[in-house]
Amino acid sequence: MVVLEHEEAWSKAELAEVLAELHEQHAHSTEILEAQEADLTGLLRDSGDGAGQDQADLGATSFERDHELTVLNHEREKLAQIDRALGRIDDGTYGVCESCGNPIGKMRLMAFPRATLCMTCKQREERR
Repeated sequence: MVVLEHEEAWSKAELAEVLAELHEQHAHSTEILEAQEADLTGLLRDSGDGAGQDQADLGATSFERDHELTVLNHEREKLAQIDRALGRIDDGTYGVCESCGNPIGKMRLMAFPRATLCMTCKQREERR
């Protein structure tokens, strides 16, 4: 795995730490996804056709459903990022910026193991 010029190569312990963090995040996100999907299923079932509910109840139900969908989509994206990071570790491209091809940096990856961009590219992306 690549590192910045001033960084030491990844040790087995550091890589094991990153892998453990990614697997822990994966398990946590999977739990959240399952719970959110169950909540959303309940909301959709309970909302029915809206007969007998006033507009305030319908609005609250709609807001809650939209919120659950947002959380669900966020967790799905997070899970995809985790899977992508694990795949990059397996194929040897972990630590390479997907935008410019330069090293992301070991310290950044240890702080945020799902990172796919170096700091320069991430800052450029956030300014857009």
